[in-house]
Amino acid sequence: MPAYHSSLMDPDTKLIGNMALLPIRSQFKGPAPRETKDTDIVDEAIYYFKANVFFKNYEIKNEADRTLIYITLYISECLKKLQKCNSKSQGEKEMYTLGITNFPIPGEPGFPLNAIYAKPANKQEDEVMRAYLQQLRQETGLRLCEKVIKGDLKFSAALKLALNKNK
Repeated sequence: MPAYHSSLMDPDTKLIGNMALLPIRSQFKGPAPRETKDTDIVDEAIYYFKANVFFKNYEIKNEADRTLIYITLYISECLKKLQKCNSKSQGEKEMYTLGITNFPIPGEPGFPLNAIYAKPANKQEDEVMRAYLQQLRQETGLRLCEKVIKGDLKFSAALKLALNKNK
């Protein structure tokens, strides 16, 4: 199974640091442009999660891949929380809390992949990056909760497999 890369990078995509600020279909406020297509970066990350989570080395082909990697790591974090939830409402609360919890951004201590992410160039870029990552986290948590709780067996089996590999 090959590693998958994002197909959403356009030449006119805005960058923050060396991450792509991609449009998303989101009900949360943030700097991301509204997506009008059927698939956005959150859908891509969830869809390719099973394939991409097994790769120790991942070749970054464009800035959208960095966004995809960030969401993939966040999905792993979400799944660890969702594994302990007994109901959809509990899962939604956990995802909401995780999405808004203070988190490090590239360039700050505690960010897991500082080696491949550029820190924001200035205070304004810092604020945009933090808001964009929070918007991605909230939207990813919500969609992931829907996917897992809905009982999509193929997806749930992939999640269990991925969780067992990471332990």
